[in-house]
Amino acid sequence: YKKADRGWYMCQVNTDPMRSRQGYLQVVVPPSIVDKETSTDMVVRESANVTLTCKAQGYPEPYVMWRREDGDDINYNGENVNVVDGEVLHITKVSRLHMGAYLCIASNGVPPSISKRVMLRVQFPPMLSIPNQLEGAYIGQDVALECHTEAYPTSINYWTTEKGDMIVSGEKYEAVSMDNGYNKYMMLKIRSVSRSDFGSYQCVAKNSLGETDGLIKLDEIPAPSTTTTIAPSTTTA
Repeated sequence: YKKADRGWYMCQVNTDPMRSRQGYLQVVVPPSIVDKETSTDMVVRESANVTLTCKAQGYPEPYVMWRREDGDDINYNGENVNVVDGEVLHITKVSRLHMGAYLCIASNGVPPSISKRVMLRVQFPPMLSIPNQLEGAYIGQDVALECHTEAYPTSINYWTTEKGDMIVSGEKYEAVSMDNGYNKYMMLKIRSVSRSDFGSYQCVAKNSLGETDGLIKLDEIPAPSTTTTIAPSTTTA
């Protein structure tokens, strides 16, 4: 059946008297997404306004909704909601928390429902936080310095000494970086600390939108004292 076949039909039997029955043929059409009227993947700057549009067709007219692919709530008009009804999802002053994949889902009771995935990427300059700005270590100890950064596009991250020299992993240092979305964890491990290692270290993050850095000071602390236990001697008569 085609959409054009919808309408009234009559079955007629030419007897005397003539007999006839009428019936209405309803042709239903499963939903489909109108790609040329639907948003594609978007990249926007933080604090901009964003509008995602999804146009669907079918019969009966499809119900359209938006939700996040990961199932998290959407911060929408000051409220956290799981689903936004309608063809248009408008986000005012988009933030990095809005970044992710969104699903436009259209359904009208005629299977199958259909969806389209739209990726929203939010650009922002690097931000940096340091759990401990002052670390202590004694001579001979291994110590780890930590920084946490956020950035999109992904930042270039590295460590420098207080003289500004870039630190490269080797026998003395081990620089580790782990990504989790737009978050990045940085760790600098200093092996067998010597007196010349005390001072300031800088973690740096930069991308196309900006650069930031943070300072961690490494101070000397007394080594733990070692106690020697002498077993009591026993004498026999």
